[in-house]
Amino acid sequence: MHKKNYKGKCIKRKLSKCEDVCRTFSEIADVYAQKLEESPEIVEIRCNVFLDGFEIGEYTSDFVCKRANGDLMVRECVMRHLLIKPMTMKLLNASRQFWLRRGVTDWGLVINEK
Repeated sequence: MHKKNYKGKCIKRKLSKCEDVCRTFSEIADVYAQKLEESPEIVEIRCNVFLDGFEIGEYTSDFVCKRANGDLMVRECVMRHLLIKPMTMKLLNASRQFWLRRGVTDWGLVINEK
């Protein structure tokens, strides 16, 4: 999850399951985007979805995906070393609550191994 107008490193790629160019802001998100593209279970990928009405500020969720059965899946990509930071935890919890209020129960984290 990133601020809406994040100005850091951006990796752009065209995915067949994504309507727009997929912009990722970390190596983790870039690798995960490719896994989503290859998964037969995922039929649509939306990257950096703006959290409209998010109480903490203007942020985006990394991936909102539509499964073949029509259910939505949300994934936030986070570096392992950032999980101990209070603001990271606050943002992730707020994101989870945001999507739960919209009926999305499949919310999860993608974390690097190291």
